[in-house]
Amino acid sequence: MLKKLITAGFTLVASTAVLAADFPDKTITLVIPFSAGGPTDVIARILGQSMSKSLKQTVIVENATGAGGTLAAGKVARAAPDGYTILLHHNGMATSPALYRKLTFNPMTDFEYIGQVADVPMVLVARKDLPPKTLPELLAYIKANKTAVTMGNAGLGAVSHQCGMLFLSALGTDITTVPYKGTAPAMNDLLGGQIDLLCDQTTSTTSQIRTGKVKVYGATTKARVASLPNVPTLAEQGIPGFEMYVWHGLYAPKGTPKPVIDKLDAALQEALKDPQVKSKFADLGAEPVSSDKATPEGLRAHLKAEIDKWGPIYKKAGAFAD
Repeated sequence: MLKKLITAGFTLVASTAVLAADFPDKTITLVIPFSAGGPTDVIARILGQSMSKSLKQTVIVENATGAGGTLAAGKVARAAPDGYTILLHHNGMATSPALYRKLTFNPMTDFEYIGQVADVPMVLVARKDLPPKTLPELLAYIKANKTAVTMGNAGLGAVSHQCGMLFLSALGTDITTVPYKGTAPAMNDLLGGQIDLLCDQTTSTTSQIRTGKVKVYGATTKARVASLPNVPTLAEQGIPGFEMYVWHGLYAPKGTPKPVIDKLDAALQEALKDPQVKSKFADLGAEPVSSDKATPEGLRAHLKAEIDKWGPIYKKAGAFAD
């Protein structure tokens, strides 16, 4: 019996080694939780294209939308642990445990971590014909009109929802929030004048701001965004301490062999040093993370810290989804 167990163990180790040695020998699917054209989708396609070069296999992007990103995360958690199905997710990975009573996965136990990817600033934008010209005027306008003012978001738990919560908390008043199945459709309605406000990532707002298609009231970061140097921060305009940015992480199903994770992490590290990636990210206002953060250990530590940070905030607010 012992001999059989030892033989089985050696067979498992050998098969894992073969898998890792051959990886990748087919297309890799990079699953993202949000709609095509949205900010996470843009990051994923830039990253996937670069990783394809170093992995010598195609990396395709699959948009698995719904339930604030939990459908995509659950899908990857249940996927074969072979490295051919991976997940790119943002802050929502950390907020989902506090938001969903019936979560089908545990962010801390059901995944292998590949590494952090990029940090992205956010900006508060409005339809171009909204009357207020400055942030102080906007704050006064909101307090005067309250629920007549509408603010879009990509759904409960999305970073645009998080940003909106922080903004409304700072104002101490309520407005009407309008959830969408992603920020791309929310932006479309903002451009069409169906909603008034949106707090979104620079990855999907920079071009709209530069072309004057939307009105911008401020950046959500401590310092001004390099790609939008003329846009003041919300903090410097009268909302002290306001800070909100989007971080992205790359995940694989639990049990994916370490040699496979190592190859994926090496491809990630190489992509973040790729001049074309850095240039495209910079044009969008996104910043590749440092090499120590683009590691399994870096992502694991950051995810845990974010879960500890946002869990109490959402629970206090009583924001839950079934």
